[in-house]
Amino acid sequence: MSACKIPSPLARSPGLPKSPEGDPTFPEPWAAEAFAMTVHLHERGVFTWSEWAEALSTEVHKPGRAEDGSDYFNCWVTALSGLLVDKGIADADAILSLQKSWQRAAEATPHGRPIELENDPLR
Repeated sequence: MSACKIPSPLARSPGLPKSPEGDPTFPEPWAAEAFAMTVHLHERGVFTWSEWAEALSTEVHKPGRAEDGSDYFNCWVTALSGLLVDKGIADADAILSLQKSWQRAAEATPHGRPIELENDPLR
């Protein structure tokens, strides 16, 4: 088996939606990007597997989460953001500000057009 065929431990995360073949599946492109970013950061040693597992488990098991798992990747992004803040790599206020900017950009983007941060009317 080549190195490309050896799945990251993150690809074996409990609860990760999978295809019938066992590959991760993503509801939207942003979820695939969040997954890839997490794998990359883990492989670069930014956080350990156990740190990731604890962060994701904390988010997935918080009260009020969707019973059907439809918010799984929201939990994923929250866990990743929290780890990056805890390690001093990202600033919580900057993450929140960027999240709000993307939301405004999405709301201001005409249907069928790509959502771009430049579409945020407050930028």
